[in-house]
Amino acid sequence: MLSLQNLTLRRGTRALLENVSATIHAGQRVGVVGKNGVGKSTLFAAIRRELIPESGNVDLSKNVVVAAVSQDTPPLEQAAIDYALDGDIELRELQAELAQVEQRLEAETTDDDINRLVALHERLTTIDGYAAKARAAQLLHGLGFVPNTQTNPVASFSGGWRMRLNIARALMRRCDLLLLDEPTNHLDMDAALWLQEELAVFPGTLLLVSHDREFLDAVCTHTLHLERQNATLYVGGYSQFERQRAERLTQQQIAHEKQQEKAAHLKSFIDRFKTHASKARQAQSRIKALERMELVAPVLAENEFSFRFRQPEKVPSPLIHITDGEVGYTGKALLTRLKLSLQPGERVALLGANGVGKSTLMKSLAGAQDFIGGDVIRASDLKVGYYAQHQLEQLDPEASPFLHLRRLDRRAAEQSLRDYLGRFSFHGDRQMEAIAPFSGGEKARLALALVAYQRPNLLLLDEPTNHLDLEMRHALEMAINDYAGAVVLVSHDRHLVQSVCDTLWRVADGSCAVFDGDLDDYASWLRTERRKAQRAGV
Repeated sequence: MLSLQNLTLRRGTRALLENVSATIHAGQRVGVVGKNGVGKSTLFAAIRRELIPESGNVDLSKNVVVAAVSQDTPPLEQAAIDYALDGDIELRELQAELAQVEQRLEAETTDDDINRLVALHERLTTIDGYAAKARAAQLLHGLGFVPNTQTNPVASFSGGWRMRLNIARALMRRCDLLLLDEPTNHLDMDAALWLQEELAVFPGTLLLVSHDREFLDAVCTHTLHLERQNATLYVGGYSQFERQRAERLTQQQIAHEKQQEKAAHLKSFIDRFKTHASKARQAQSRIKALERMELVAPVLAENEFSFRFRQPEKVPSPLIHITDGEVGYTGKALLTRLKLSLQPGERVALLGANGVGKSTLMKSLAGAQDFIGGDVIRASDLKVGYYAQHQLEQLDPEASPFLHLRRLDRRAAEQSLRDYLGRFSFHGDRQMEAIAPFSGGEKARLALALVAYQRPNLLLLDEPTNHLDLEMRHALEMAINDYAGAVVLVSHDRHLVQSVCDTLWRVADGSCAVFDGDLDDYASWLRTERRKAQRAGV
């Protein structure tokens, strides 16, 4: 299906992959993993023929159809469902030709046109073309588009929702190889769970870049790990890859240490007897053995990223108490009858589809917008750290990490601020550079550093894992678990939610209430609700 042969890829002067070889077979669903910046998206660009390799080849089997999610969506007046249907290129070509043939037949009946008409209808039947619109509607519904929005113009949707349209469009295309680069970044947990189930039964070959280990485990049959300009293919999902890699590294280190002992023994013999005529032949044979020895590389320690939220100076109880609360906008309440209380050490995850009011509730808890009704009691010592869903957009692209931090604390000593930034892996000149060219992961790391610096006793984290690789997500998990204050989290990353949260609040039907169960129960509940909606034709 797909073969990488001695492939070298560069971005500018930097080699991302060097002399990489790997083979992906038809039907395999491969998770492509690795730290930010190792070349995952660059590899996809090479597969799509958008990037010419420095050397080597990307070989695809003959007539392989490749589909990928476009990163651009023009502000079209076309209906969302028609935009999704356009993803099935053959369907649209058949429909266009069918219209032409029917138009000719209205003017004059010919045997050629009748035969072509029959052939076109047969092909439409074969590709299930008559059910294509129902399929597109089902995809859009799974991605969160309720039926009465599916005919809205593409231009009426925000950027995040347009990316969902691009995912639907890619899934509509019948392809041999599907490339998905971080598809869950623009999804809530409900839609991510739906997409997971779709991809788990995808009949073609799949290459999936993701930093969501639960998603990878549920979908993938293999894992391609990119690291230090190399690529290694493992059998199994992410958890199996972690175990296999740990075992391989352990064996590599053992082999390296044994080889070093053997090499030291050979060198010792050579040094002792190379000048002795009676031992010259044995010394020479050991020199040759040493030269022939294929060196086993040592296991190099990874510089794992870690950080801590600064512990709050005071942790009042309760932090916030709400009775009969309402959140929303002037003239429109999104959530009513809220009865919520947050205690120190509490870990809460908000569940629910996009648009039901999760982010609005977070803004109201943060004080970024007022509750529009109810009795809201905030502790006098309440100090909120709020990481908004679009937090990176609030950073100043012309300012450095140091200047961002200085604006928070004008009185702190320069060395103190520099030391703090160092704990978030900003070192040396990087602390003083404008952040405009920084990667999404670096900007997210800076945003977390700014939130942590203020010593909040209530952390509100709205989709904090977007742009974070697996290493940084693990660091965030550890930091939350080590934090003394309360946390309210919105995230599509189930592993993070499962690892840090002990209470689930479901936001739906205009209110927010405790969900009695875990995330597996929630996934089962969602499946049941979808089946009910399908039976009701909603």
